[in-house]
Amino acid sequence: MGTYSMKGKGWRYDFTLKGERYTQAWFKNKREAVKAENERRKEVGGQNKVWKARTEESPKMPTDMDFLELVNRRLDFIKAYNSRQHYLEHISRAKRWAGRWAGRLSCEILEDDIQEFILERSRVSNHTANKELIRLRAMFNHGVRKGWIYANPTTGIEKLPEEKRLPYVPSPEVVEKVIAEADRDTQDYLWLIRDSMARVGEINKLTWDDVDLTKRFIVLYTRKKKGGSLTPRKVPMSDRAHLILLRRYRERAFDKPWVFWHEWNDTRSGEKRVGPYRDRKRIMKTLCKNAKVPYFRFHALRHSGASTLDEANVPTGVIQRLLGHESRETTEIYLHALRDTDRSAVAVFDGKVIPFPRHNSHTDSHTDKKASEEQSA
Repeated sequence: MGTYSMKGKGWRYDFTLKGERYTQAWFKNKREAVKAENERRKEVGGQNKVWKARTEESPKMPTDMDFLELVNRRLDFIKAYNSRQHYLEHISRAKRWAGRWAGRLSCEILEDDIQEFILERSRVSNHTANKELIRLRAMFNHGVRKGWIYANPTTGIEKLPEEKRLPYVPSPEVVEKVIAEADRDTQDYLWLIRDSMARVGEINKLTWDDVDLTKRFIVLYTRKKKGGSLTPRKVPMSDRAHLILLRRYRERAFDKPWVFWHEWNDTRSGEKRVGPYRDRKRIMKTLCKNAKVPYFRFHALRHSGASTLDEANVPTGVIQRLLGHESRETTEIYLHALRDTDRSAVAVFDGKVIPFPRHNSHTDSHTDKKASEEQSA
């Protein structure tokens, strides 16, 4: 393992020679630890060779995995267990990390190295920097669990403060205006996302085997749950979604299993390929521009649908199931509507008498619990 530091303790050397392990702690700094390691190696090995400091090349021990190898193994894991979008997001970050630390052993990357990198990324935004920290921490933790590396250098690093803002949620009128700018195929695609509140990846994967036009529901699959397994959920069709899918079913290509598919030329082979969509980011930029409304992405359609249901007093538990969320807290992030009780409370400042019942702490707790049970039912 060589020399390494532990936060709040100091430096230590740890090496194996001829099947025997030798270690000693805690030194004030790296220089003292390296010096002691070299002396101990000479003592137990009778060697005249001068061992180089950790900043130079040293024998690669089993837990001193090359950083680039750790990155690649983490990417392989994400590709196998997570969504394609999640994998693509990691690739761009992995390239940035590799460009900075390629050629170094994982144990040579210290907390100070990570902290310096995070502060540099904060020049873009604190949110960007925190996302880098989260992904790096997950990768190092993965390496520790697998026994490839001995420590996570991000452990002592805290997230930077972020300025939270409410996301832009397009109104039903804005959504309709934007979709009206699209061709019929794209309109079908966007309305199905909106009315099912599905993730884009779920709609892209949708096949006719997942559509039940008689019982009027579709089955959506997501990898959001822990473990990476595709998890199905049934989502009922709105009248509009039912008419769209019924028409598309009658007009479908019998040799294509997908509800939405396209043809494209493979840039590598030059061959024409057919398959489901993977990414359609450019669509929304064009449509929003043509509709002369603020730009929003596909995901905002989920927020818009959830807000519409919330304003209609649909219980949060129902919205949670439709969105496919594991926790109620995640669903509440999507809900930003002011409730009637909120407006009634503020009306007191206008001198209006509001018939709110008086509660003590016990009654409040009981009422909150009962309301929570009703919404979860």
